[in-house]
Amino acid sequence: MTKILVTGAGAVLGQGIIQSLRRSSLRPEILAADPNPLSAGLFWADKAFRVPFADDAAFMDRIRSILSDERPDAVLVGTDVELAAFSQHRAALEAEFGTRVIVSRPEVIAIADDKYRTFQFLDGEGLHPPLSALPEDPAALEELIDAVGFPLIVKPRVGARSVGVSLVNDRDALAQALDGRTGLLVQECVGTANVEYTASVLVFDGEPRASIVLRRDLRDGNTYRAYSEPSEALNAFTMRAGRTLQPYGPANFQFRTDRDGRPRVFEINARFSGTTPLRAMLGFNEVEMCLRRVLGGEEIRQPAIREATILRFQSEILVTQDDLERVL
Repeated sequence: MTKILVTGAGAVLGQGIIQSLRRSSLRPEILAADPNPLSAGLFWADKAFRVPFADDAAFMDRIRSILSDERPDAVLVGTDVELAAFSQHRAALEAEFGTRVIVSRPEVIAIADDKYRTFQFLDGEGLHPPLSALPEDPAALEELIDAVGFPLIVKPRVGARSVGVSLVNDRDALAQALDGRTGLLVQECVGTANVEYTASVLVFDGEPRASIVLRRDLRDGNTYRAYSEPSEALNAFTMRAGRTLQPYGPANFQFRTDRDGRPRVFEINARFSGTTPLRAMLGFNEVEMCLRRVLGGEEIRQPAIREATILRFQSEILVTQDDLERVL
């Protein structure tokens, strides 16, 4: 039986990966790991482990211990904060334990992690991201205002789920949004909320193999409604973006279209995304496709994608003391 370790079992991403594995035809044994023993994803797995936080010096030692004892066929990283560590140690972990770690190169992780680096990369590759400037460069900020005017978006260079993001409509609001804060990016506001998309692509051996684009509605920074609609042009753009970024396996691009219908990417995730289980429901199980490619050498072919609307909702899980005691 195939055995898979999923980290970040307390995160939307990690839980989505576990859901996608359960939906797949692989029927794997699932190991789950998280720092918090009350993470719901731990209780969806066949075996659960506590690990230190990714910035703890003991984190990688604990991962090595789990890999040594369990010998999973693959490791799937289910939280942003662990990507850099797994990327740095990927080659050593694969050589030592015979597992496959699906994570991109450190350079790709760095591009996705810092939204100004994301802008620089996309701009340099001619992919037309929203114009952006750093507040500590007054000349560039003035140039941005002159070029696009207001409203503008102020956001952290490193962050997720719209935390710390604000829409400013004039210079006073901009000054207030910047006051006393560091590590920010000021960005052109493109399009409207009803033309916002989340798109994913799978890239192996330098070539994009399959893609999917979903229009979405956001709540608290997460997709809570998704719409599968045919768009040859947006999928072609997603494939081009994947070929340009060169991830190992999955990458996620978030964008709005402008008044000319051009996709303008404002965020890259060099990993599976929080909408991974939604895509699996539509016939695009990227977790299964990646594992079949990496573990079995199977070619990835573009699957047929159902046209549908997906509504997200909260759910609950009851955990007993016996359940808690099974978390190692």
